Amino acid sequence: MRKKSISESAEYPAKVGRFLLPYWRMILLLFISLVVQVWSALQLPNLMADVINDGIVAADQGVVVQTGLMMLGMAALNGLTMVVQFFLAAKIGSGFAQDVRNAVFNKVESFSMAEINKFSTASLITRSTNDVQQLQLVSTLVMRMVLQAPIMAVGAIINAWRTAPNMTWIIGVSVAAFFVVVVVLLLAALPKFKIVQKLVDKLNLVSRENLTGLRIIRAFRKEKYQEEKFEKANDDLTKVNLWINRAISFAQPAMMLIFNCTILLIVWIGAQFIIANDLEIGSMMAFMQYAMQVILSFLFLAVLMIFLPRAQVSASRINEILQTELSVKECKKPLTPDESKRGVVEFRDVTFSYSDAEAPILNDINFTAMPGQITAFIGSTGSGKSTLVNLIPRFYDVSSGQVLVDGVDVRKLASADLISRIGFIPQKGVLFSGNIESNIKYGAPDISEKDMQKAATVAQADFIKTLDGAFSHHIAQGGSNVSGGQKQRLSIARAIAKNPEIYVFDDSFSALDYKTDAKLREALKPITKNSTVLIVAQRISTIKHAEQIIVLEEGRIVGRGTHGQLLESCSVYQEIARSQFSEEEMAEELAAAKIETKGAKQ
Repeated sequence: MRKKSISESAEYPAKVGRFLLPYWRMILLLFISLVVQVWSALQLPNLMADVINDGIVAADQGVVVQTGLMMLGMAALNGLTMVVQFFLAAKIGSGFAQDVRNAVFNKVESFSMAEINKFSTASLITRSTNDVQQLQLVSTLVMRMVLQAPIMAVGAIINAWRTAPNMTWIIGVSVAAFFVVVVVLLLAALPKFKIVQKLVDKLNLVSRENLTGLRIIRAFRKEKYQEEKFEKANDDLTKVNLWINRAISFAQPAMMLIFNCTILLIVWIGAQFIIANDLEIGSMMAFMQYAMQVILSFLFLAVLMIFLPRAQVSASRINEILQTELSVKECKKPLTPDESKRGVVEFRDVTFSYSDAEAPILNDINFTAMPGQITAFIGSTGSGKSTLVNLIPRFYDVSSGQVLVDGVDVRKLASADLISRIGFIPQKGVLFSGNIESNIKYGAPDISEKDMQKAATVAQADFIKTLDGAFSHHIAQGGSNVSGGQKQRLSIARAIAKNPEIYVFDDSFSALDYKTDAKLREALKPITKNSTVLIVAQRISTIKHAEQIIVLEEGRIVGRGTHGQLLESCSVYQEIARSQFSEEEMAEELAAAKIETKGAKQ
């Protein structure tokens, strides 16, 4: 059984820092090893002082050997604990990053189209990769430096004061100088760190546009324009990164200057005390090492402070995803579908508008689609056809009214239960990397080979037989190695293999020629005889035999009926028909419509 991740727990806080909580035992062990390492490191200067003062100066070889062996043991203990720290910090950082990536991925998977539209695809990719890497880097540094540096600094200051209290002020001056450099750097760099991540988003967006739109770019000979667009985004990012690197480059020599000046000051002042017999040589050397430990501790914190602002920006960007309120929420107490209304799709007074739209896209939509029948939607571009069918699988939720499936409001059905009843075929065929078999079985992985082949046959995907490996033929990412019509037919085969009770074809026949379209619709009849079929179409020839055709205009239903009825009664439908039929064909269609209407009246 798969271990439940943190991100799958609805009660788990969304703040990024909370993803470290499961590693508290390892963090505790890391802290213990840090304490041991700091303790052993603090012993070395004292032992070295003893070697110099009591061994070398006093010419006592026994003290040199005995104390030297103790120093060797302390150094070995220090090295061993450092190895443990590196191992634990890397393990915690990697696990933390993995959990955050899973959380972001799972959250994005739960997004409706409203949330997807809020974040660009390029931004979502940056947040789940680059931003998470920033957090992993800083979390690893925090595990080692933030826990170690304060303990080391405090311990070193205490020991330095015990060793040479008259020179402790030197450490205070050095730390103050370090603090000034770090504050100036942070004040200058923090705004730039925020800009960097936005520029990375922009660069990813331009790169993605270039890769996905490569054929269009070449068809319109716009390579130069796209190159200039990419170069501008790249130059903007490079300039900001160069500015940050220059600021960091300035800080590094400044810190080293402070460090070296501190050592010189200790030697100068210490020499005066030694001449006056107020300080031993070994004690001065020990004080110097303690000062170095204090300075290195603050240097570690300074390095972390350089990385921390960028990590804070990354954390806020990830938190923005994790804390995004879902517009389509899972029902806590889902209802059971009414099996007596199996396959029935009903819209009751449905109105829908996008969050940033000034006016509703759909207004007062009412209709019922029954099993065994085809309900078709047609209208001009922007009339709301695709938006309407997107409400059925809850890609969006209605603004008002109800969408019912099997007699239950879709908002009161479990999402998995709702989706299991629907075979959705989008306008643009979407395939996943793998092979043809994995794509057809995507919604029904347990179907037999016979059923898979039948689904392909019904979808008129006969081209599979001509491919190397047939159903095991490799499919590239996005289906880039098959044509648009082939992708469309494989998408239809995928829905057929699922054997749903409701088929939703969102203009799914647009990439097919008239002959293939007709053959596919004919092959679908026995497969969908007990299912509800909803078709969004631009071509009247695709839907003219539908039992119910709904005509949309500016988000409202302006016509409803059969092909013949609408030709006689709906001006919008007549206008669409005239744009697709010749005058002779239109005359024939109108004559057939009159005969149909006359027969219906009798």
